[in-house]
Amino acid sequence: MLNPYAELPANLWSVLMATIQHEVPGINLDWLNVDTEQGLEVETGRKGLRLETINQMTYGVDDRDEARMRQWAPRGAEADQRSPSSSVQYTNKADVWTESAMLLYEEALQRQWSSARDIPWDTIDDLPPDLERAMCTLCTFLTQVEFIAGDVPGRFLEQIHPEFFESQLFLGTQLMDEARHLDVFRKRTLINGGGMSGAGLGAVQLLSSDDFTEMTALLHLVGEGFVQTLFRMGELIAQNEAEKKMFRLSAQDESRHLAFGVTHLKYTVETEPWRKEELHHILDMQEALLTQSQQTSLTTNPLTGEALAILSGGGIEHLDEGYNMVMLMRKKQFVEYAHRLDVIGLDRHDRFAPEVLELVGENN
Repeated sequence: MLNPYAELPANLWSVLMATIQHEVPGINLDWLNVDTEQGLEVETGRKGLRLETINQMTYGVDDRDEARMRQWAPRGAEADQRSPSSSVQYTNKADVWTESAMLLYEEALQRQWSSARDIPWDTIDDLPPDLERAMCTLCTFLTQVEFIAGDVPGRFLEQIHPEFFESQLFLGTQLMDEARHLDVFRKRTLINGGGMSGAGLGAVQLLSSDDFTEMTALLHLVGEGFVQTLFRMGELIAQNEAEKKMFRLSAQDESRHLAFGVTHLKYTVETEPWRKEELHHILDMQEALLTQSQQTSLTTNPLTGEALAILSGGGIEHLDEGYNMVMLMRKKQFVEYAHRLDVIGLDRHDRFAPEVLELVGENN
């Protein structure tokens, strides 16, 4: 809203201020003189008023590498000089930024769904015991994975300077997505009489991440990417429409999380290329877990791998055929992972372990 007194001559302005302060002792109208930009004019489009529409003048993102002020104040506002400097960890733009954050945030708002209303739970009928138990085992594992996938980025929300609030807003939607995934997979384990199973170690190694970019590399680039492939396979091996939609909608959410991670890492590599070796080291260790450990990989730990094979083959009597499908999915996970690395600008072909090279192909 524009200041209704802005056009008053200076002498009348001073008289007005003196009169108000005389009639109301102790009043301080200094906020009327704050030198922030006014007069922004915007038009709402068919999708409403979006973040990118109001990101103009000093309220938009600029090219500077550091937050404009140390105090805790919204971008474009004038900070109170009496307030202490912000204690957040990330005041450097490259640590948390991605150009896609605004778009992904708006998409997340539009595509929220309800595990209570949007899944046709009544399409789930009795299943053979091996298929029901396998689906419950897979969904128990995914319940744990999604809990961790929400818990990990949640630890970093308060560490992002408000100058870069778009990344913070997106991560807020991711927490909601992961909560819904946890919810929907837990419901599937219980609705048809199966119940929870052993979860395995899942993705517990992600809980040790103590840096935003490390978290993004491990959670978004690797974890969310591999789980997205798993969700797509879940839609193919689903036994009913409820399971199909459960996996389809979850994969849709994962695509946003994955896009956030890839574009953040791409921005980091482009603006701070000296961090490439740091990222290579992080991925060296993670790939070792994915290819060598039988307890932490999404597809090779005994619980998840066997459950997927039973579901893929159509029953325990078709376990061999099921394992062939699981291995095709595993290959797809690594091929897609290698493609994401190319998009980011991280050439890891010479650093891939032999097991990874075998999966992605020598010419990839």
